[in-house]
Amino acid sequence: MPLLFSPSIRAFFIFVFMCKETAPISQEAKQLRYDKAYLRMATTWAELSHCTRKQVGALIVQNGMIISDGYNGTPAGFPNCCEDDNGDTHWYVLHAEANAILKVAQSTNNCQAATLYLTLSPCKECSKLILQAGITRVVYIDEYKDITGLHFLKEAGVAIERIADPFSQK
Repeated sequence: MPLLFSPSIRAFFIFVFMCKETAPISQEAKQLRYDKAYLRMATTWAELSHCTRKQVGALIVQNGMIISDGYNGTPAGFPNCCEDDNGDTHWYVLHAEANAILKVAQSTNNCQAATLYLTLSPCKECSKLILQAGITRVVYIDEYKDITGLHFLKEAGVAIERIADPFSQK
């Protein structure tokens, strides 16, 4: 005599069977998926910048939570114009990662063991801030013209990873 199951129990068994057929995702593949998602968010955040030469975005993620964000721009209270009439960047413009780190400094949080996601790799000056803030991993899309900051961070033991195309499905 065949066993008859209700439609809901039958659906449950089909679901369980299908889940067993799906290969589990590796930790590396899962991390890459999240890294790309955070970089896409940083790219969107960069669009908030008023700078015309470069628009850079940053996110700081700690324990799977976004704890800060930033984009390059002028300090609070200054006009939102990053370049002078010759197209040169004003000396007082803050980089995206500096803005994100400073936001954390103003809060009750910290950057210990956090990951920094950037649309452009950090300069020398910002690399010092990254190290001192306790950030242990930096993931970026494009390389800044001077990669001395990356070398400094690598030498200091900060994990560095470039994902050139966070919009690809691979």
